[in-house]
Amino acid sequence: MSSLEAAKQQTDRLPRSNRGSGNVRWWIVWTLFFSTVTNYISRQTFSVLSPMLAAQYHFSHTDIAKILGAFQISYAVTWLLGGIFLDTFGTRLGLALAVSFWSLVNIVTGLANTGFGFATSRFLLGVGEGFNWPGASKTVAEWFPNDERGVAVAIFDSGSSVGGALAAMIIPWIAIVFGWRWSFVFSGALGFVWLTMWLYMYHPLDKHPRVTASEAALIHAGQQAFHPSPERGIRKWLALAKSRNVWGIVLGRALTDPIWWFYVFWLPQYLSDARGFSLQRIAMFAWLPFVAADLGNFTGGLASRYCIRRGISVIRARKGICAVSCIPILAGIPAAQVHNTYAALALICIALWGYASWSTMGLTLPSDLFPQDVVATVTGLSGFAAGAVSTVFTLAVGFLVDRFSYTPAFLVAGLMPIVATVCLFLFVTPPIHKPIVAE
Repeated sequence: MSSLEAAKQQTDRLPRSNRGSGNVRWWIVWTLFFSTVTNYISRQTFSVLSPMLAAQYHFSHTDIAKILGAFQISYAVTWLLGGIFLDTFGTRLGLALAVSFWSLVNIVTGLANTGFGFATSRFLLGVGEGFNWPGASKTVAEWFPNDERGVAVAIFDSGSSVGGALAAMIIPWIAIVFGWRWSFVFSGALGFVWLTMWLYMYHPLDKHPRVTASEAALIHAGQQAFHPSPERGIRKWLALAKSRNVWGIVLGRALTDPIWWFYVFWLPQYLSDARGFSLQRIAMFAWLPFVAADLGNFTGGLASRYCIRRGISVIRARKGICAVSCIPILAGIPAAQVHNTYAALALICIALWGYASWSTMGLTLPSDLFPQDVVATVTGLSGFAAGAVSTVFTLAVGFLVDRFSYTPAFLVAGLMPIVATVCLFLFVTPPIHKPIVAE
């Protein structure tokens, strides 16, 4: 008998009133949501303050792009190495160390006075923050049945939108009232508050002191039966490099993440440069696209769950949501051309809504397609590729804005997800499962 069949029989023997009992997994994913919130408040602190810092230190757009690019370089590398680290040592220790490190770095950023100082601190910030998504994806693969994973990913990934929105609203006011250096202290301190939540809430599924037997059975019954990876050491990673599914996920992420980085990093500066926003007006309006992205996370997650529960295969549902999500992303193309500022913001909101729906599916695919012992690694590989391409795009935006305008960047950001979705349809196929014989 396979382990999946055994888990299903265990669930069937439970009293009907207990089959849905237990919500530890939801507490854990909401804890991951708050790690993502603090992650984004920390990284957005510089971006929100960039108009003020550019004026004070005479930074050009190219200078800002180099500072932002320093973060993305280390962030991309940490996605790759961090995924391997988390698969080896576990998420409890890995995320605890990562959040402690990035929080301390963000506090120290308040001491920077030069472009080099900001770039160095941003580089170190990326080292810590690159652990968050591989760790969160690995946790979802461990703790959630297949039909709940889209919603679980939507919850923790929506923390990026909430964190970005909160940063846009809160950071400018702290800078205005107390000085910009205290903005970094505030955003860094939040991570240490989260750390206590994480150490209390998260343990592996088979060792958690508060999970009920019925919840554990429900989770196991709803998970696909993967063989653990037969290869070990370097051969495991080489086998992944040959997988078409890995390449589909990698190309998909690499061609969509630059859209997010463009809007996240450059939106405050764009509103200041092209729309004449002061820091106060940025605080009033720059959070709106992040709320739209938050809605997009849940749109993708809930839509995929609806499709799966009505008999559509998991992978077909995920790819279908990605294809539909490309349509609203195109709204970003005319955003740079419309004369009305609020119409431009509305178009950007629509684009980020579509992007977030696509991204939720992209982040869910590793747990749909691979065993738990390599999920963080596959997620890390895709994050590394996405970070590398995003770094190039960020530097290109700085060059283009200094010499031309924001229009070419908006155009590229609108068209890239179409290519990404084509890659998903060409490369990604459902895995072939073999029965796991109980010893």
